[in-house]
Amino acid sequence: MATETEAGAGLTGHVRGVTVTTLACLGGVVAAVAAGAVVGTGTEAASDVRALAFLVAAVAGQYPVLKGIGVDIDDFGAKDHLYVGFMTFTLWFITFAIILTTGASL
Repeated sequence: MATETEAGAGLTGHVRGVTVTTLACLGGVVAAVAAGAVVGTGTEAASDVRALAFLVAAVAGQYPVLKGIGVDIDDFGAKDHLYVGFMTFTLWFITFAIILTTGASL
């Protein structure tokens, strides 16, 4: 992530990185819980493609939130976009797998 910021404008490099990481991780967890609630937690839910829609919505929904918080998303490069997508996917995958494995009722 680019860490160059103007003095007094926006977030510092460290706070910006922590904010992006936290939002990406929380977005993945929320997407997995929402997918489990809508798609279900049975064996058929593991192959339901609708669960991926929650992942895509979580990734796309992060950018307006980041902009609202004060992160300059216009400064994002390909590496930053891949990072947001990967972190969101990873937490979604792990959380959704735990939900499906335990058969939690949501």
